[in-house]
Amino acid sequence: MSGLHGLATRALRGLDPEDAHGLAIAGLKAGLGPVGGRDDPVLRGALAGVALPNVVGLAPGFDKDAEVYAPMLRAGFGFVECGTVTPLAQRGNPRPRLFRLTQDRAVINRMGFNNHGLEAFARRLARRDAAGVVGANIGANKDADDRIGDYVTGLKRLWGLASYFTINISSPNTPGLRALQTKAALEELLGRLSEARDAMPAEGRAPMFLKVAPDLQAGEVETITETVVAHGLAGVMVSNTTVSRPELRSAQRDEAGGLSGAPLMALSTRVLAEFAAAAAGRLALVGVGGVASGADAYAKIRAGACAVQLYSALVFEGPGLVTRIKRDLAARLRADGFASAQAAVGAK
Repeated sequence: MSGLHGLATRALRGLDPEDAHGLAIAGLKAGLGPVGGRDDPVLRGALAGVALPNVVGLAPGFDKDAEVYAPMLRAGFGFVECGTVTPLAQRGNPRPRLFRLTQDRAVINRMGFNNHGLEAFARRLARRDAAGVVGANIGANKDADDRIGDYVTGLKRLWGLASYFTINISSPNTPGLRALQTKAALEELLGRLSEARDAMPAEGRAPMFLKVAPDLQAGEVETITETVVAHGLAGVMVSNTTVSRPELRSAQRDEAGGLSGAPLMALSTRVLAEFAAAAAGRLALVGVGGVASGADAYAKIRAGACAVQLYSALVFEGPGLVTRIKRDLAARLRADGFASAQAAVGAK
């Protein structure tokens, strides 16, 4: 079956990237996804107290509308993050808005939070069984009068339906959204979210994470860290896509949008290490950006991540990649004498 999935991945690469993604989702919904094997116990971990069968997760953007989290868990991911979802359905930016940079093993996207909206998302999450860790990544509508209110709405509607929440304020494709990372705006956002959280029933309580950009200025890592700690969030997802452009070879290198994939690995890992130093064990950190191998995942963990996420590498390698990453990561952990992925966190 793995050979069949490899053929399918190569065929999809010949299509428009967004059309290919739509066909991949349809195939997964039809039951055509791969099935991962039993996880090596050395890969077990935890996400702010949420037990993980393995520490390799699926980043948001792949399953925007909570349609295929179950097949992706079956494919071998230790956890799946769905979204970004906004209160109201929105089309996002005009197409084309997704570009493969094959020579660079990278992707540029300017999707603009296209999704079916909160109600459809919530209904799909409500149908899931208790098995598997499924997170909800929540955002704000482009034309919202009160963007912070949109995050509060998402948190309240999905309360009790998600294993954890990610507050996405770092997409470069919604104008002005990244301004929420500045100190005053972040204080208001996290203040209102923590107030809403504390007013909700304790039964549905789940950890909250903040997703940040890798394009931060001097001093912002420390400011964000202290603000996140002060408002009782569990951790930080490091990082979203970058608006910077390292040296790239592909013809689409000058397209507007956020860059992800291999060129983001070094930048996002450096920023992750900065957050690890600033947090000093007070926050759970998830390493996102450029993960395409066991070596990449291991580098994130040693830089301070308790778990990692990937998405862009699947564009080039298909869903079977997660099995190869886990096998390689387990071998590296054992070779260095670690009894678990957790034991290697921050072990530079």
